[in-house]
Amino acid sequence: MTELVQILRDKRDLPDKGLVELLETDNQSLVEELKECARETAIESFGKEVFLRGLIEWSNVCRNDCLYCGIRCSNANIQRYTLTREQILSCCELAYSSGIRTFVLQGGENPSSAQNLVPVVAEIHASWPDSAITLSLGELPFDLYEKLRIAGADRYLLRHETANPVHYAMLHPITMGQGTRLKCLYQLRELCYQTGMGMMVGSPFQKTEYLVEDIRLIQMFRPEMIGIGPFIPHKDTKFADFPAGSAELTMRLYSILRLMLPKANIPSTTALSSILPDGRIKGILAGANVIMPNFTPPQYRDAYSLYEGKSADPLEEVQKELSAEGYFTRPNRGDYNN
Repeated sequence: MTELVQILRDKRDLPDKGLVELLETDNQSLVEELKECARETAIESFGKEVFLRGLIEWSNVCRNDCLYCGIRCSNANIQRYTLTREQILSCCELAYSSGIRTFVLQGGENPSSAQNLVPVVAEIHASWPDSAITLSLGELPFDLYEKLRIAGADRYLLRHETANPVHYAMLHPITMGQGTRLKCLYQLRELCYQTGMGMMVGSPFQKTEYLVEDIRLIQMFRPEMIGIGPFIPHKDTKFADFPAGSAELTMRLYSILRLMLPKANIPSTTALSSILPDGRIKGILAGANVIMPNFTPPQYRDAYSLYEGKSADPLEEVQKELSAEGYFTRPNRGDYNN
């Protein structure tokens, strides 16, 4: 084992120079060694079980105008929708019957609609008490985070997108500030949510040094979940002509963060599988331990277009891919367990 990977494995840390080398190296044997070590660490933490999360994209209505996002409020070329209570519960019922024990309600940032989710979350919690509820609804007021937590939400994913404030300003309108995003993350932690953060890889104007800052922020915050995926351009955004992020670099980040935070839940994301054949299983083999099959009603999936070309393989196909590599799934909440 090379010294660089061994230090990262043993000390759960590397100097910035070492992180840059792992992120930029052309040495494929070093990269494969990094992935192998991360895979072994994931197996030490979780065995060969992969946790399943049932994704329900409940609304594409968003008040924000993020420059990279297909559901940004200024995009008039998509049909907006919000699932009803009955539709959400039907999605949960289908997911539960498929062996899913975590429901992920994801949607655009819209506090007034999110307020309407409070009784729905309570009903999900009462109907399937052995299941976890994860929310990803953006920046909300503290009292609404609290109401959702009391109603039964267990986890909250709020990607920080980039730790560098200059880069953050390049990706978002002036009305959005990085300080607010970080404040929300600490509020979620205060309310005892299992909290997730993460970033896009290869987003416009990103530099390697910014990714090192992302790693340091994640290392300091120590989230229970880490959501990382490659940037994929959307035709109705200002970044339509920018290249997609690197699948390879995304997987290196899975590996680095797995070695730094062995117990964190790290999804092999839909975005990765959207740009890389077999990306879902390749992400698992690089140290990820979570997959999120989509249970959004099919008629709405195209409208939830954060980026273009989103993959949506059936759960049975996902399980077949995992089984071929010796992995398995089972009905399990898959809580963080440090």
